[in-house]
Amino acid sequence: MNLRMVAVAALAVLVAGCADGGAAAPPSPEQRTLTVFAAASLTEVFNQLEPQFEQAHPGVDVVFNYGASSDLAQQIVNGGPADLFAAANTSTMKTVSDAGLVDGQPTVFATNVLEIVTPPGNPAGIKSFADLARPDLKVVVCAPQVPCGSAAEKIEKATGVTLNPVSEEPDVKSTLGKVTTGNADAGLVYATDVNAAGNTVQGVEFPEAEQAVNDYPIAVIANAPNADIAHAFHQLVTGAEGKAALQSAGFGSP
Repeated sequence: MNLRMVAVAALAVLVAGCADGGAAAPPSPEQRTLTVFAAASLTEVFNQLEPQFEQAHPGVDVVFNYGASSDLAQQIVNGGPADLFAAANTSTMKTVSDAGLVDGQPTVFATNVLEIVTPPGNPAGIKSFADLARPDLKVVVCAPQVPCGSAAEKIEKATGVTLNPVSEEPDVKSTLGKVTTGNADAGLVYATDVNAAGNTVQGVEFPEAEQAVNDYPIAVIANAPNADIAHAFHQLVTGAEGKAALQSAGFGSP
């Protein structure tokens, strides 16, 4: 058999294989990245929802950018590549919507309140919000432009108690970290962060926290490159599965 005949025979085998309906491999799903900008306090819940979303949407890789909502809002206004934004209060979402960068109306999907966080055992014996003004305590809070810091300021005004923090942190996780590393006697973080930290900290609830309840809105970004899957993640967060995960983490319902 000469080379020409070998080539013809090989081609015939290839054609026959393609004609077999069961031989062709299914096409691989398109690889896409969903970029979600989210408040730092949503880290645990959104990380929990990520694998089930990716399983339900083959080829999709969810990438989170966690941080202070105020910083994230400015990043989006300045062209940050977000498909979806979940903020820790409505004023930071308003920064984005006022810039015409929100697709439709933001949806409030959860609420949160502040809680005092201390090292395990509460060695300083803190029992109230007013105790945080004690001069012998090293207290940390979020910076005032950050939602958790704005909430702290509202409580100060409502109670007439003035705090003198040793530092104002860029986000709630940094505030929590000051306490867990022993660099502060107490801090003001969200109740959900105390819950997520488990036995590494102790929480002290205080009734005045209800003076500054934070609403958490979520919205798809206008002209997002992956708007369809952004809407799908939005539906997961606001649907039954998302609500169950949020409730388990300690978030309230709007």
